[in-house]
Amino acid sequence: MTNRQGNLRRLREVLRKSENRVCADCGAPDPKWASANIGVFICLKCCGVHRGLGPHISKVLSVTLDDWSDEEVNSIIDIGGNSSANAIYEAYIPEGFSKPGPNSSHEDRMSFIRSKYERQEFLKPSLKIASFSARNSTSIFSTISGRTLGSFRRSDTNNTEDPVEYIGILKVKVIQGSNLAVRDMLTSDPYVILAIGQQKVQTTVVKSNLNPVWNEVLTLSVPRNHSILKLEVYDHDLFSADDIMGEADIDLQPILTAATSYGDAAKFSNMQVGKWLKTNDNALIKDSTINIFDGKVIQAVQLKLQNVESGEMELELEWVSLDD
Repeated sequence: MTNRQGNLRRLREVLRKSENRVCADCGAPDPKWASANIGVFICLKCCGVHRGLGPHISKVLSVTLDDWSDEEVNSIIDIGGNSSANAIYEAYIPEGFSKPGPNSSHEDRMSFIRSKYERQEFLKPSLKIASFSARNSTSIFSTISGRTLGSFRRSDTNNTEDPVEYIGILKVKVIQGSNLAVRDMLTSDPYVILAIGQQKVQTTVVKSNLNPVWNEVLTLSVPRNHSILKLEVYDHDLFSADDIMGEADIDLQPILTAATSYGDAAKFSNMQVGKWLKTNDNALIKDSTINIFDGKVIQAVQLKLQNVESGEMELELEWVSLDD
């Protein structure tokens, strides 16, 4: 059994507990996301709010799509799941204050989650949790009542800066590259970075291959008023900085417009619902069609990498609305 398989098995064992079969924040059934550093399992709608808090507060991972490190799995196992975490984070919910439900509005959901984790309004005053850097969000621990819950010290609860509002989840299947640029003598060790704003996700490195096949699904949250997905290909080097192997911008507006126009895609049969047209100003090799397929909004994208001597990339985008 590989390390990845072992971690997934351990994670599923925790998820099978009855307390973890509903979202820790709204009670929606069958949560498919988790905050690794907080130690709770959450639904897709609450996941969007958690991502808006930033990874220094909540590091969100998919239970089924993401690779979990030993440390992340150990953290959530040590915490114990929803009941144990909520015993701390919801220790003192004021009388008359109600948690959101599965069908609550985004505004109600965001208000509660910010109060619970960002401002920590329901904790004992002595247990206020300080924000810490994203790099250390899963590696700094302290013990409270025998359970690992993070790095504890007094924090500023007067932070009124609004979090980013997310409107959906973008699943990007990085399928393959072809005729990529040579950066190591006769070949390269390519990997892909995708970014929306400050969010970044990365594929694995494919060794010594100018025509790599990844077939990896990477997941990003899409903020309101953000319409560009940035793709960069790099050559991995052990002893020097990684070399750029090309880049491309992907306009998200066509898939956002199509998804918004049709609403619940599950209600429609398979059909084309939009198109991103190839022009001299974008990196498309050919027009990129957007289709409803098996109840999902899917976009096929083929790109010619920019600012490099050669290279093409093939992707598939899938839009998941927070209202789904």
